Amino acid sequence: MTQAELRTDGARPVVRLERQLADPPSVVWQAITERAQLRAWFPCDVLVAGGVWEVGTSITFDFGPEMGEMTLTGEVFEVDEPNLLAFSWGEERLRFHLTPHGSGTHFVLTDELPPDAAARNAAGWDDCLDRLAGLEPGDWQSRFNAYAATFEPLVGPQSGPPTA
Repeated sequence: MTQAELRTDGARPVVRLERQLADPPSVVWQAITERAQLRAWFPCDVLVAGGVWEVGTSITFDFGPEMGEMTLTGEVFEVDEPNLLAFSWGEERLRFHLTPHGSGTHFVLTDELPPDAAARNAAGWDDCLDRLAGLEPGDWQSRFNAYAATFEPLVGPQSGPPTA
């Protein structure tokens, strides 16, 4: 695991996470854009209108019955295959930046979010990115507690997981 960083120099806080992945950007790109591969690591099912990641395309995020049938919507903002993908995820904005690093990929995820979601999302993205890297996820609650202790002085009280 690599520690998430909280940036507070913009209009909204941004959680930033990095990973070194063994696969080249072209392979990682498939993992972040193909529905079947996203299901293996992303926290919900991702349905891209028309099945093509293009600027302006709408996206539906289905969390299924375990989250009370919660769904979010979004829109694609940037696509530069296989280097950059950015889209909204409900009221958040996600950005995936892939850079060649040796035979693998330097992977950076940023999540622009409401202040009270920083620790929850950092802990969740840690788990997701562990799965993306082929690792067993860690203990979410321990990660959340550590992030909350670090982030609360910067952005205020932190919310726990959503309730179904």
